[in-house]
Amino acid sequence: MSMETIALTGATGFIGRHLMSALSKRGYKIRVLLRRPVQFRLDCDSAVIGDLTRPQNLAAAFSDVDAVVHSAGIAHAMSGVPTDDYRAINTDGTIALARAAARAGSRRFVFLSSIRAQTGPSSDVTLNEDFEARPTDDYGRSKLAAEQELAKSDYDWVSLRPVLVYGPGVKGNMAALAAIARSRYPLPLSRLTAKRSLLAVDNLADAVAHVLAAPEPLRRPFIVADPQALAVSEMIGAMRSAIGRQPGLIPVPEWLLKLLLGATGKRDWIDRFCSPLVVSTSALQRQGWSARVDTRTGLAALMRMGSINDAGGIQ
Repeated sequence: MSMETIALTGATGFIGRHLMSALSKRGYKIRVLLRRPVQFRLDCDSAVIGDLTRPQNLAAAFSDVDAVVHSAGIAHAMSGVPTDDYRAINTDGTIALARAAARAGSRRFVFLSSIRAQTGPSSDVTLNEDFEARPTDDYGRSKLAAEQELAKSDYDWVSLRPVLVYGPGVKGNMAALAAIARSRYPLPLSRLTAKRSLLAVDNLADAVAHVLAAPEPLRRPFIVADPQALAVSEMIGAMRSAIGRQPGLIPVPEWLLKLLLGATGKRDWIDRFCSPLVVSTSALQRQGWSARVDTRTGLAALMRMGSINDAGGIQ
């Protein structure tokens, strides 16, 4: 592959850091777009300081750039964010950035969207891109609106809708679940059988690299996930097995567990871990992509690394 230059936003975040490293290893030259200087080393070829809400000032950032990977934005975890802020950053900022990149001659814009652009926190059917997108919160609506605006342009774009992403440095409820799995206490989770799709960050990086290299115009969203969905009880079992422990799961009625979660301020866990959310990646697979990490293996690797931050949010 020729040494193409990729402009990457969000490089200081959990996903962005992994993309920066993974794309660099694949032979891309990485130009990082930052809001402000950082005090740690970045695995990139160059860095440009600028404001994503003012892309007219980023002409130098897109000079000689072949493609853009846009992973920056207001995360779903940021509770209390006004609706207008989601729109300004996740929608308007994305579109302005894409227009600036198109004017500079970039050939493709890869947008890191979210499964929440497709659906709420749960679904009773296996989802694919053919289902009507029905986001249920400001975060999801802002991501979908960005996709819809990109679709109106002549620029070659593609959006990836990842489910909950996990890997070294993961934050939020996934980090909390891993911390619970590390505990030595029995857990009342054996009756949680609703399946949830997850996504190893390595599989996401492969998907980004795959759509970057696609020879034909794409101009559409793709759902991205690991190949097999697991119930929370199975996730805990895989995590504990990786560190040499038995699952230690005990039966508690689901209604009682939901009552306890609500009473302890974990109401958001009820839909995200007690209700199903299974997706199909058949559309991306037809493009030639396949996941190389299955969820059990990915969760086991996460636990062995022990690199987890208990902060942030969940898709």
